[in-house]
Amino acid sequence: MSSVALNHGLLAVGGSASDVDAGAVSDAEVMLRVREGDDAAFDYLVQKYRRPIIGFMYRMAHNPAIAEELAQEVFLRVYRSRANYEPSAKFSTWLYRIATNLGVNHARDTRHERAENTVNLDEPDTETGQTLDLADKTPTVEEEILRRERLAAIRQKIEALPERQRMAVLMHKYQQMDYRQIAEVLKLSESATKSLLFRAYEALRAQLKEFV
Repeated sequence: MSSVALNHGLLAVGGSASDVDAGAVSDAEVMLRVREGDDAAFDYLVQKYRRPIIGFMYRMAHNPAIAEELAQEVFLRVYRSRANYEPSAKFSTWLYRIATNLGVNHARDTRHERAENTVNLDEPDTETGQTLDLADKTPTVEEEILRRERLAAIRQKIEALPERQRMAVLMHKYQQMDYRQIAEVLKLSESATKSLLFRAYEALRAQLKEFV
């Protein structure tokens, strides 16, 4: 197995992927090389997707350390599933399906712990280093209080959405995935995905109207 995947620091350092020509092959083709035992190909995929996956898991776990652990588990599951991989969908779709399932299971298992282990919403995003809602100028105390209240309300309402709506919003808003990609991850039709997101955003808009 790749030395990268064996190390606890998998997502912090990455390995050598110099054998993969990113411009010449698709991710699915790279994964097929992983299936054939090419560990450099696996290292390439880890390096390419580690930051997006950490960011995705952070949106669900709200804890940088847990997000990194979950992201590492995602890539370990990718590696363990390599022998059964079939490029019937985009690699990223398959990857996010694994991440979504893992994130949902983690949320279910730790629901009672969330209140104790969450981080402040004004903490910089682990992927960009920026806060979720940047002000154009230095805010006054009153503006900062309102900003925190708004972010807390948004997060609370997103977490309270039905499971599929919540996952769709996370993928659409924070991962910039299009309707087709989200549909494939959630195993829905594209029209059903659009309807799902419409209902989710309408619910959020109605519940957050005082902040909009």
